[in-house]
Amino acid sequence: MRSNMKKMVLLLCIPALLAAPLSGCGKNEGSGDDSNLLVVYNYGEYLDPEVIDLFEEETGYKVLYDVYETNEIMYPKVAANPSQYDVICPSDYMVTRMAEEGLIAELDMEALPNAKKYIGQEYWKMSESFDPGNRYSVPYLWGTVGIMYNRSMVDEEVRSWDILWDPKYYDNILMQDSMRDLFAVALKKLGYSLNTTDLKELQEAKELLIEQKPLVQAYVVDEVRDKMIAGESALGVIYSGEAEYSRWENEDLAYCIPEEGTNVWIDSWVMTKESRHKKAALEWIDFLCRPEIALMNFEFIYYSTPNTGAMDLMEEELLENDVLFPDLSKYKLEPLQYLGKEAERMYYNLWKEIKSA
Repeated sequence: MRSNMKKMVLLLCIPALLAAPLSGCGKNEGSGDDSNLLVVYNYGEYLDPEVIDLFEEETGYKVLYDVYETNEIMYPKVAANPSQYDVICPSDYMVTRMAEEGLIAELDMEALPNAKKYIGQEYWKMSESFDPGNRYSVPYLWGTVGIMYNRSMVDEEVRSWDILWDPKYYDNILMQDSMRDLFAVALKKLGYSLNTTDLKELQEAKELLIEQKPLVQAYVVDEVRDKMIAGESALGVIYSGEAEYSRWENEDLAYCIPEEGTNVWIDSWVMTKESRHKKAALEWIDFLCRPEIALMNFEFIYYSTPNTGAMDLMEEELLENDVLFPDLSKYKLEPLQYLGKEAERMYYNLWKEIKSA
C-alpha cells in the first residue's frame, strides 16, 4: 500500500494569481462569454496536481489555482470580492454561512451526473445538516478530528481529551490554530456540544484552554503532521486524513477518537454566486466526482472519500481502516454548525483572550 501513496507537496498559487488581481480574470459566462478560465480556491495540499492537468487537457479550460489554510482565512477574502473565484471548497458550517449570505449559488444537479451517481447516499444525508436539500454543495472529502500520539513517548492508552491537560506532557502537545477546532476540544472534554452558544459554557472552555496553554508546544495546522512524523511532539490534535498519512511515515504513531466525542466534518465543493465561469465550475465539480479522479485525490491526500465508485476501486484493507472509514455508530460524533454572526463574535473574542493570555 505504501508504494501507492504519493508524497504530499505544498500546492502553490499559480504565478498568474500573484501577478494580477483575480477580479481581472475573464468575463461573465452567464452573459455569453466563452472564456476558457476557471478560478479555484481550495485548502493547501488538498488535491492531486495531476488532476488539474487532466482537467485542462480534457476540457481546454485554464485553471488558476489558489490555496488557503483555514475557513476563517478563506471567508473574508471571498466575502470582499466574491467574483474573483469560481469554485471553493469550504467546510460544512461555512457552507451554511456562505449560502445564507448569498455568496454561493444553487447547483444544477442535472449538470452533475457523476455527483448524483457516485456520492454515497449517507454522505448526502450528512450534508443535509448544513445544506438542507443539498442545494449548494457536493461532498468532496470527510473525516474526524482526534488525537495523534507517539507510542514511544506516551506509555498509556489514549482514550480521552484529558491527556492533553496532563502536566507530564509539558511542551509536548500540539493544538490546532483554528478557532472552532480549538474550542471543540475543550467543549467536548467538558461534556458540552461543540456548537454551544451558552456564554457560561464557552467561558469554561476558554479558562480550560488558558489553563492548558503552558503545556502546549505550539498552535499549528498543517505542521501537526510534520512535527509528529519527526518525533518532535508526543501528542497532537489532528484531522484523520493527516493522521493516516503520518502513520505511514512513522510507525510509532497512533490515532484516537476520544470517548467524550469529537467533530465529524465534510468539506464540499461550491460555486460562487458571482462566478464568471459557471459552466466550467460545474464541469470541474463533476470531473472530481469521477471514480478514477476521486481515487487519485484520495491516494494523494488520504482523507476519506464519499465517492462509492472510488471505494469500489480500493483494496479491501483500506475500506476496513478504522481511521479512514470508521464505523460512525461507535463514536459520539457531531458536525460543526454555523452559529450566526453574534455567536461567532463571541467565539472570536474569547479566542483572542486565549491567544493573548
